[in-house]
Amino acid sequence: MERGLYIAASGMLAEMARQDQLANDLANASTPGYKADRVSQRSFGDLMLSNSSDGSTVGPLGQGAAIDKQQTDLRPQALRDTGQPLDLAVTGDGYFGVQTKQGVRYTRNGSFAADAKGNLVDQMGNQVLGVGGKPIAVADGTIDTTKVALFNVRNPVKQGDSNFTGQAGGQATGTVKSGSLEGSGVDPARAMVDLMASMRSMEATQRAITTIDTTLGQTASQVGGLPG
Repeated sequence: MERGLYIAASGMLAEMARQDQLANDLANASTPGYKADRVSQRSFGDLMLSNSSDGSTVGPLGQGAAIDKQQTDLRPQALRDTGQPLDLAVTGDGYFGVQTKQGVRYTRNGSFAADAKGNLVDQMGNQVLGVGGKPIAVADGTIDTTKVALFNVRNPVKQGDSNFTGQAGGQATGTVKSGSLEGSGVDPARAMVDLMASMRSMEATQRAITTIDTTLGQTASQVGGLPG
């Protein structure tokens, strides 16, 4: 019976992690260039049960669930026109490079602006890298898109604020388009459906834990009431 509590608890922990991921996706449904995550679950190895009296096989018993892996959907999304010359989007493959305090990061979020020095920066104030790692000058509210560096990034890993780390390997094949932003990779309708399904699963697990706890309490009281 106690094993049932552990199995149910592991399911709740897996669903909590899944809900955190879905909530983060929904919060970024309008973030330019955001890439949605996909979480898959796996079960722990089954425990084979056998009859203690004659050794005959009873059958397998699952030992709970866990998050198997989390993958990021890196597919390019549709572009939307903004009419703002400092809004940049990558058509095709490639990432913008930004110089942060933690080193160079890569992003598809081209919502940029000009800093006090007249250089192109992201929303966090990080310098956007031009060709050769040089800053990109903003003149009369516009830039020369041919000066913007695009990086071919292998094995990108999310680092927050729409930034990625990864292995940069030369010039990317994509092109830079001014006055546009790449849309978010989140499908709000799908994310809401997945979140509701996860909540229903957690509710079912909570009911299982309550049932097991009640049964254990009744068993303890009945055993304690047996005559010695």
